[in-house]
Amino acid sequence: MTIPTRTLGTTGPQVSALGLGCMGMSALYGDADRAESIATIHAALEAGVTLLDTGDFYAMGHNEMLIGEALRAAPAARREQALTSVKFGALRGPDGGWSGYDGRPSAVKNFAAYSLQRLGVDHIDVYRIARVDPGVPVEETVGAIAELVEQGYVRHIGLSEVGADTIRRAAATAPIADVQLEYALITRGIEDRILPVTRELGISVTAYGVLSRGLISGHFTSDRQLGASDFRAHSPRFQGENLQHNLTLVEQLRKLAEQKGVSVAQLAIAWVLSRGEDIVPLVGARTRERLTESLGALDVVLDAGDLAAIEAAVPAGSAVGDRYPSAMMAHLDSEH
Repeated sequence: MTIPTRTLGTTGPQVSALGLGCMGMSALYGDADRAESIATIHAALEAGVTLLDTGDFYAMGHNEMLIGEALRAAPAARREQALTSVKFGALRGPDGGWSGYDGRPSAVKNFAAYSLQRLGVDHIDVYRIARVDPGVPVEETVGAIAELVEQGYVRHIGLSEVGADTIRRAAATAPIADVQLEYALITRGIEDRILPVTRELGISVTAYGVLSRGLISGHFTSDRQLGASDFRAHSPRFQGENLQHNLTLVEQLRKLAEQKGVSVAQLAIAWVLSRGEDIVPLVGARTRERLTESLGALDVVLDAGDLAAIEAAVPAGSAVGDRYPSAMMAHLDSEH
């Protein structure tokens, strides 16, 4: 398979049309297999995936070290094609708890120094604060990343979970390659205000949660037991009647997938791919099996009839339950 490429905005790098979100290999979705995680990263690179997404706070640095280990063990040609996308700024304690965000310029540079070390690289390709620090103007945070760009430690500036006004302010400070936002069939709030602004400014979207944390993958069942460390055990979309309702949407999607001879996950990812060349889906595959399934979405062609049928089966706003618990929703600057 040859993976097509897309360019992040007017200033960013050329990347594979699907990126690999590595968070689940370290945290928030239950236990992960380290050897299988590394093998999955290697398989992704071998298949032509170039964009590896992580955060310095994913299991308190574990995910960056995992990627660093995988890159060191990869063939030189594959290692050189890898592009790292890193989020920073989330503050955590030894107990794994969350305590806000730090976007001060001095903190930005401190976070970057540690990420470079853990990843084992001399630069980060796209660097972004995970959530805007409400106590620091976004211009100051972005300005600090711009200084890292000038010094060669960062190649491109990104944003994460921000609204339209913040995007404009950031873009007026320095060139922005992309904004990372949750976007899926059942998470479409960015279509109203955010996408028009990113497209006006020539900024791409790297879309995470394209399978809504497995909810619309076709593999999640109502009787699945989630451990306390699994984020979904606390997510409103996965609770009680909300879950039952949302799984009925998945069954509607399954009927369409079966008609096309593809999996539910492939249809859901293909839908995100169809939304525009300026959108790069991040798939959160934790195993080679799931990675292979996700990559199969690149071969799914959706015509106007398919898209209309998907829209009828899973209309915008049809899912119930917030995508994050209320305490986390309060930290979001984005309008979705």
